[in-house]
Amino acid sequence: MKESTKEMSFLGHLDELRRRLFKIALAVFIVAVVAFFFKNFIFDVIIFGPKDPNFVTYRFFCEVSRYFGTEGLCIDEIPFVVQSRTMSGQFNAHMWTSIIAGIIIAFPFILWQLWLFISPALYETEKKYAASFVFISSFLFFIGVLFGYYIITPLSINFLGAYRVSDQVLSNIDIDSYMSLLKTSVLVSGVIFELPIIIYFLTKFGVVTPAFLRTYRKHALVGVLILAAIITPPDIVSQIIVAIPILILYEISILISVVVYKNKQKKELTNE
Repeated sequence: MKESTKEMSFLGHLDELRRRLFKIALAVFIVAVVAFFFKNFIFDVIIFGPKDPNFVTYRFFCEVSRYFGTEGLCIDEIPFVVQSRTMSGQFNAHMWTSIIAGIIIAFPFILWQLWLFISPALYETEKKYAASFVFISSFLFFIGVLFGYYIITPLSINFLGAYRVSDQVLSNIDIDSYMSLLKTSVLVSGVIFELPIIIYFLTKFGVVTPAFLRTYRKHALVGVLILAAIITPPDIVSQIIVAIPILILYEISILISVVVYKNKQKKELTNE
């Protein structure tokens, strides 16, 4: 579609948004259909990978533990069984997993469509950074997804799956509960790792400033620790492992905000 330099009406914006959302939905649907036919690989290898004691994360922590002369972080089993208690439970899990796979894999295309929607509000010199925006945002998202899958999910499964209030209670975990934990860990991590991009646009549109981010750094630290406590098991080691990369992202976001804010001020002075 040819981009217009004229201001669009409110209905024009709605129509443009509708078209972008339709393309996004179509892309997610196509990828989801493809993922649907790779059921065995997706479930046996990816979904239930963190339930295997030989999963790469567990082996890594075990090696680290042995390096310090102990096997405290080594595990032999994850003592719970995943079950489906409803007639449509496994089919629903299959459908929703395919849709989530569609969203994750099609994420670069989703970003591209969103960029095309917001690009009219940007300067001409900024529009040329579309490819860089899509690449960096997608890279951060996929890193977040991997972090959620390889770090948060195994820590949560190992802690919660092995937790016992009594030997009288058997852990037969419903597939919906298992999938919910995995889905939340992966998608939330992906979104959190988009923090530098979010701060870029918030600074760009004047919502936040570097001074604001520095002033509320301590508040952000508390928020990060609370967030880490929510998305990880209630043990201090897991919370620290999750909190560290988020804090690093916050500091990177401040640096990005500084650059964007200075460039914005220069442009405003030039236009005066």
